[in-house]
Amino acid sequence: MGSTRVRIAIDAMGGDHAPGEIVAGALRAREELGVDVLLVGDPQQIEAALPPKTSLGQVEIVTAQEAIAMDEEPLNAVRRKRNASINVAMDLVKQQQADAVFSAGHSGAAMASALLRLGRLPGVDRPAIGTVFPTIVAGKPVLVLDVGANVDCRPKFLEQFAVMGSAYSQYVLGTAEPKVGLLNIGEEDSKGNDAAVRAHQLLRENSQINFIGNAEGRDVLSGRFDVIVCDGFVGNVLLKFAEAVGEVILQILREELPQGLHGQIGSALLKPNLKRIKQRMDHAEHGGALLLGVAGVCLIGHGSSQAPSIFNAIRMAKEAVDNQVLQRIQSQYTLERESG
Repeated sequence: MGSTRVRIAIDAMGGDHAPGEIVAGALRAREELGVDVLLVGDPQQIEAALPPKTSLGQVEIVTAQEAIAMDEEPLNAVRRKRNASINVAMDLVKQQQADAVFSAGHSGAAMASALLRLGRLPGVDRPAIGTVFPTIVAGKPVLVLDVGANVDCRPKFLEQFAVMGSAYSQYVLGTAEPKVGLLNIGEEDSKGNDAAVRAHQLLRENSQINFIGNAEGRDVLSGRFDVIVCDGFVGNVLLKFAEAVGEVILQILREELPQGLHGQIGSALLKPNLKRIKQRMDHAEHGGALLLGVAGVCLIGHGSSQAPSIFNAIRMAKEAVDNQVLQRIQSQYTLERESG
């Protein structure tokens, strides 16, 4: 692409706070991460969201006159609105004018656009959305997938999620030998429905992953596992529940801190600790979820994402590009076909 800097195509019109917060997070990423950002959307709205002293030479705006609303049916909208911002952003990756794409807009539309424009990696039947959860072990996150792309999953899909998740955990999160678990209702091999039992057997027999058994709900945040696979229905419920629990705990901490002068002194003393707690629990600190299995680096952000989340999502996208996640996953499937 003629540049050593990672180039990120950003759907500037996607999300509850677009384009203002999207632009703010993108500009911060450009400054602090050394990436080039391509802001895709309505030029007038994007320019209006830029800080007063920003030179248009500092950012690249790519025109897209349409956007996909959250209440639209994703596949039909993606096909009907060819010039929608998410489609234009995906095309930039397909045409190798960008290394990755990020959107905080309609997640279903982002996935549909990625599948239609980028396609799946060879050997992957279904892409999966993977998101990082904190655990009780500091500095040891767990990657959970799928958290929403596939409501129903065949056992083979779960096996593929495990292979992709292991590659991401190893090469981006820095886990030497990722421990993989299958989310289930019990630890025993025979637990769960027929699909869970068959998935367990496939995972156990796959020599490319370090499968250590079933993970119960209480194990997700224990730090025992590095990668946990499940279908998108269960994964999405788990994701939303975890987000709510984090918000509840942070609110309880705020309410229970002493009031008055003693409270102010105590809060000042605890401020560094509270900041670290927030960083470990707040989903905004992780930025977005990676759509694994498509032929391009694609990050999907929360609809309510604000500038800090946008910044962290772009950081995740850069790390995925720098660590060649696509190539790593593809090499895993090449080895699997050769060994088979």
